[in-house]
Amino acid sequence: MLQKELRQAKAIENVYNSAYWHLAQKDYTLTEIRTKLERKTENLEWIETVLDDLVGKNYIKSDFDFAVRFAESAFHNEQGKSAITRKLRARGVGQKEIAEAIEQVMYDENIDQFELAASRLSSTFQTFHNTTKEKVYSQFTTKGFSRAEIDHALALHPEKDTLRSKLEVKAEKADLNKEIMKLYRKGKGKRVILNELRKKLIDVEEFDSLIDQLEEAGDIDFYQSCIDVLTKKRFDINSSAGKSKAYSYLSGKGFDSDQIKEALNPAD
Repeated sequence: MLQKELRQAKAIENVYNSAYWHLAQKDYTLTEIRTKLERKTENLEWIETVLDDLVGKNYIKSDFDFAVRFAESAFHNEQGKSAITRKLRARGVGQKEIAEAIEQVMYDENIDQFELAASRLSSTFQTFHNTTKEKVYSQFTTKGFSRAEIDHALALHPEKDTLRSKLEVKAEKADLNKEIMKLYRKGKGKRVILNELRKKLIDVEEFDSLIDQLEEAGDIDFYQSCIDVLTKKRFDINSSAGKSKAYSYLSGKGFDSDQIKEALNPAD
């Protein structure tokens, strides 16, 4: 849909009326009001006259005063200073005014970012059953808190030991049998399968006994798997150099020396 063309100001009174109308809707920064008035007229002299007049009459706050009021509200809503800074910059307030406003509010109201993070975490999460460590850090980073402040808040939370990472949550739900078979079908040897399961934080206490069961059932044959993996490569196993490269490759895939020797010496 095409945006309706804004009727242009024919006199400075029209610019005043536009400014009053916008300010009646909500508080705007000086930059935001200027941008809106620039859509109303190309006469920059009218715009500056109106803005200077309204600032003088306190209809429009200076950027510093606006930032102070914004920071006070944001801190009361338990937002961190980096989020406040980001939002004020998006609204056209200068970095100097932002920094000075935040410093003043934090001093006047004795704001402690560490305590603020702990309070917000406590009120947001009674338990961590329906979230993960990554989600908590992402959410609180967006709300303006640093890694150190989030760490501090988590250390004070009574349910901190129940917070799991995405990897830990996935590991708790994993089926060891299925995970082993998945890696086996990718041509991995026993050693690499075990290492990859550990990296995924999967409980491997029953690993050896389960491998024995799978081998006895014929679901797994590492000797044949080693041969299959080798045949997909183009090593010259008739030369000592080629055989050495093949050995290193198969060892890296997790096969043991007996399995590799059988694959390299099929005639034996």
